[in-house]
Amino acid sequence: MAEPILTATDLVKHYPIKGGVLRRTVGHVKAVDGVSFELLKGETLGIVGESGCGKSTLGRLLMRLEEPTSGQVVFDGVDMYSQKGRAMRKLRRDIQIVFQDPYTSLNPRKTVGDIIAEPFDIHPDVVPKNGRRKAVQDLLDMVGLNPEHINRYPHQFSGGQRQRIGIARGIALNPKVLICDEPVSALDVSVQAQVVNLMEKLQDELGLSYIFIAHDLSVVRHISDRVGVMYLGKLAELGEEDEIYGRPTHPYTQALLSAVPVPDPTLRDKKEQIVLTGDVPSPANPPSGCRFHTRCWKAQDKCKTDVPLLELRPDGVGEHLSACHFASPREVIETVDVSDQEVVFKAEVRDQASFEEQAVATEGTKES
Repeated sequence: MAEPILTATDLVKHYPIKGGVLRRTVGHVKAVDGVSFELLKGETLGIVGESGCGKSTLGRLLMRLEEPTSGQVVFDGVDMYSQKGRAMRKLRRDIQIVFQDPYTSLNPRKTVGDIIAEPFDIHPDVVPKNGRRKAVQDLLDMVGLNPEHINRYPHQFSGGQRQRIGIARGIALNPKVLICDEPVSALDVSVQAQVVNLMEKLQDELGLSYIFIAHDLSVVRHISDRVGVMYLGKLAELGEEDEIYGRPTHPYTQALLSAVPVPDPTLRDKKEQIVLTGDVPSPANPPSGCRFHTRCWKAQDKCKTDVPLLELRPDGVGEHLSACHFASPREVIETVDVSDQEVVFKAEVRDQASFEEQAVATEGTKES
């Protein structure tokens, strides 16, 4: 089994809320509130969740672009938050970021060559001055752009090309980990596929590990080895890609997956959708106990007082991490339309007894 390259332990980031004439702290926005996970060497960990759940803040904490309220990040055996000065600068080489918006993350006053070469100015010992132009051209070629366009400006490129420039800048120092903060959300669907395929290719060639933050569940499933689902600053569920998408046990994950649209309009009525009631609570005043209990159809009195731990819970086949007192698997059944040409996944919430009843009924049908 691969070794962890990055380990986050109880990461917390609270932003103070100021009020009154004296601007005193009257509360806190609990953007990230106790997140723990491991990223293995060479793997992609997808992070999904609604807007405002703390995904991007988590990414900035892992980069140390934000200082945590508490918690620890160990990167390649080194406690990141204890490093200072030159030691921290050296550590930053190995963990880079690709930003969400390719239109604002590139300096419009600089050429593409200057943008990609900027990491070499900060870390001059990586590439000698007389070899930087060649290194930038090689990076452009690596991400599928014409090396001859090194003197062009960002406004002369399309959105997908700009994101490729951002990726080239991210891999310039040959990092070990790349934080991808919704790198394809601002792109067209066809361009998204090209960029995701490029990132998979670079991962194979360079041995990168990815933290892939996104809203699009289908994109995350395509690229991720493991998936973490966040809700109001906490991880609700964490497991292998097939466990999360095939056998989710947390009600929030089940509701997210039920909302994924079915491309074939003739099959849409065959998919059961879970409609959540109520609004997402404010991270400045999250509910007590389980943070999802105000919208959960399984909620009981225990959920209002006791915080569920992210621990291994049965999923019908094995077990994976889930933070729910009443976690139960959700079966994903293949349903074929009348033409027998297209397949759609119909999901229903069932407990373990229902699984056994379904298996018995299936065997009886086969015998008859």
